[in-house]
Amino acid sequence: MALSRRALLAAAAAGAAMPAAGCSGHPDRVPSGAGLTGSGPAPGARPASGPARQQPGQPAATRLPVTRAEIVARYGHRTPHTWGFDAPGVLRALPPGRREIALTFDACGGHGGSGYDRALVDLLRRHEIPATLFINSRWIDANPSVFRRLAADPLFEIGNHGTRHRPLSVSGRSAYGIPGTRDAGEVFDEVAGNHLKLTRLTGLPPRFFRPGTAYCDDVASRIVADLGERVAAFSVNGDGGATFSPAQVRATVGAAPHGAVVICHMNHPEGGTAEGLAAVLPRMLAAGHRFVRLSGRPR
Repeated sequence: MALSRRALLAAAAAGAAMPAAGCSGHPDRVPSGAGLTGSGPAPGARPASGPARQQPGQPAATRLPVTRAEIVARYGHRTPHTWGFDAPGVLRALPPGRREIALTFDACGGHGGSGYDRALVDLLRRHEIPATLFINSRWIDANPSVFRRLAADPLFEIGNHGTRHRPLSVSGRSAYGIPGTRDAGEVFDEVAGNHLKLTRLTGLPPRFFRPGTAYCDDVASRIVADLGERVAAFSVNGDGGATFSPAQVRATVGAAPHGAVVICHMNHPEGGTAEGLAAVLPRMLAAGHRFVRLSGRPR
């Protein structure tokens, strides 16, 4: 039997050999044909061709910048050349010269964990530290009232963490034993399903997408851009997929340089994330560090 995602991350953390991130999960079947609203392509990405279309019965807030059929026709025969965190167009750090740090927190849902780390969120609120929250569709289903409060809080911006928390591949590649999407159509489904849900619930389309495990290939990254989002990875793995001890979280996040994008998790309250951040974030603030959302906006 394959090792669980969190077990693999624990081993990686012990050896300090792999910049792994994300939660464990076993993707379920993905519904097809979901719609979404675009928020503009990633910098340097080729925009979707043609005007946005409104499907019968869809409110204006869920107009499609491109259809599933168009994505399949455009990318269905493309061969990917990269796999991991470094595909073209993927955001891994803030723009050069920025002296802030972007804190991001994943809520993976399903087998990846649907818990809620209230202590962590209370810590951010207490110190007025802005953050980007990447939230999976299944986590929303398990925590609807909590999600509404998070989405209404101006301290946070909401990112798309997928419909089924799958690595984003056009060829079925896996990451940490988690099967990825198998083709361009499934990439569309993974992004669009939750984009539509987030847009309907918040009134705003998400600007950033983080795949399950944060892995994607270069073709999938272009699909995400055509759908109006930008893939966001990370430069500092703050909690090792919620496997780090509080001391490890404190040391890793405390060493984050200016411009870093830090990934942690908000769906494992039993982990060491909240305790480790409680020990280090006040010290970082006292030392003059500033925190921003991925969009670059402070509170």
